[in-house]
Amino acid sequence: MKLPRRFFQPLAAGAPQPYRDLPVRLERMIHFVPPHLDKVRAKVPDLIPQVDVILGNLEDAIPADMKLEARRGFIAMAKANDFGGTGLWTRVNALNSPWLLDDLMEIVAEVGDKLDVVMVPKVEGPWDIHYIDQLLAQLEARHGVSKPILVHAILETAQGVANVDAIACASPRLHGMSLGPADLAASRGMKTTRVGGGHPDYRVLADATEGTARASYQQDLWHYTIARMVDACQANGLKAFYGPFGDFSDAAACEAQFRNAFLLGCAGAWTLHPSQIEIAKQVFAPDAGEIAFARKILAAMPDGTGAVMIDGKMQDDATWKQAKVIDDLARMIAAKDPEQARALGIDAAGD
Repeated sequence: MKLPRRFFQPLAAGAPQPYRDLPVRLERMIHFVPPHLDKVRAKVPDLIPQVDVILGNLEDAIPADMKLEARRGFIAMAKANDFGGTGLWTRVNALNSPWLLDDLMEIVAEVGDKLDVVMVPKVEGPWDIHYIDQLLAQLEARHGVSKPILVHAILETAQGVANVDAIACASPRLHGMSLGPADLAASRGMKTTRVGGGHPDYRVLADATEGTARASYQQDLWHYTIARMVDACQANGLKAFYGPFGDFSDAAACEAQFRNAFLLGCAGAWTLHPSQIEIAKQVFAPDAGEIAFARKILAAMPDGTGAVMIDGKMQDDATWKQAKVIDDLARMIAAKDPEQARALGIDAAGD
């Protein structure tokens, strides 16, 4: 086990100092782009102001014979655009694939200073993070990268979920985690082919009452895993994310799944289709009433201590912390998205 005083030391001579705290960013949606497609890359300049994160996908959904084109396309996309406050991420190929090593070596060499986060699929334990951590440090040092490239782990195997707490504290380079429901379902032997969302056969029945039909309620297949992921992330200062929702035709179900994840503590979700961007914007934001009430609490308890009555409800240190979470998110939205901020009646100054 690495000693605490060595935890934040660079893993290669000349690599940048690891972050003590994550950079503060609004990350309501991680928008996936297949960079091997010229027509999709051409739309990136228009996407940059619309989304919080653009991710060039190199892994699943990229055909094996297009892996090199996807990597080259991502590098070209990164070089051709100014991303400003929008995050630039890539999802590299799995650690057991023949492409992973070249993904990292070529991308860090070409656009290391523009890259914010590397998303690593199928993370099974802290050993996977340790490998990526050391390799990124060596590449940063070799190519003079000035800021550390963060790592985001996808939970999509049963072993990864079992080791989620150890993964979360494996490295100061960790940014957060995402749920990968499709691969996780296969790993667990779950009987579903859906990509995220609920299942009509996963339900509970109300108690039987003579003479009346029994009510039936569909349940969430992913509640347990999301809650475990959120706890592991929050305990270690990381961010948790809902992954993909595969049914682009069902906006209502996508919104419901995103909202469940938001209420449980997720910072955002993946968006695989442009129609899901606006859903994520609306869901991963507090509503105007919540923001106004949170700011009442903060105004009544400026130092966060004591207890007060507001609108007939007692507020104390614990509710002050809840209000601070909502207000901080509102301020980030106001700074990133003035149009949405106006709709919510907020601004970055807290008025």
